[in-house]
Amino acid sequence: MDDSQAQEAARLLHAAWRDQRPISALPDSCRPQNLDDGYRIQAALAVQHDVPIAGYKVGATNESAQRIFDVDAPFFGRLLAPSLHDSPADIAAGAVRLHIIEAEFDFTMNADLPPREDVYARDEVMAAVENLHPAIEIPDSRYENWRDAGMPQLVADNAIAALLVLGPPAADWRELDLSRHAVTVNVNGEAVDEGSGANVLGDPRNVLVWLANELSARGLGLQAGQVITTGSAANVIQVKPGDVVLADFGDLGVAQASFG
Repeated sequence: MDDSQAQEAARLLHAAWRDQRPISALPDSCRPQNLDDGYRIQAALAVQHDVPIAGYKVGATNESAQRIFDVDAPFFGRLLAPSLHDSPADIAAGAVRLHIIEAEFDFTMNADLPPREDVYARDEVMAAVENLHPAIEIPDSRYENWRDAGMPQLVADNAIAALLVLGPPAADWRELDLSRHAVTVNVNGEAVDEGSGANVLGDPRNVLVWLANELSARGLGLQAGQVITTGSAANVIQVKPGDVVLADFGDLGVAQASFG
């Protein structure tokens, strides 16, 4: 894939995003054939959005999400600054098509992790973390049938990133075994699912380490102030307009999103 093909694919995806008119797929002339193509388009799409990059999302970190996306490994996308909302958040009617949510352990950074030849160790990555947050990610796609798009096209579509609702920073989390920490997803006051940190690559910290090294291998890095999502600690939940979703992380806090 050359630059002109990546730019054309990014233009089509950006238009679908801007006009809220999903496409069936990228045309053969600029459809990504592999992950490298997908990330090349994603980078071009970020430029076309012309807004600050607030961080990164990591998708398909648990088996449930991998089944939904029909993939067998994580992938990343860029979080656009306008996509971030503080909890409790009101999600306007029409803001997303898919109406699916993910309850997540998410991180904010207080130091840069630039690209380099050496692999980042877990302790080094965690020393660059400022806070842990309870969060609700709200993915969305620019494809009509995103389940059939395949991983390269999903990656090109900014890893179907859309909105993120961040709860307040959690207290006293660094010594906790996050793999054993539970989260309950409530919809309209009723518990509909539960999970734990073990569901995202065994521990949310592992997701952050994976991302730091995946970005580094691609000549990218994490920056202080950025937000990092770690994927759904429970099942991906389908919701509908009018629903109020609460992700309850117990002592670590809650995140809430109300859908218009």
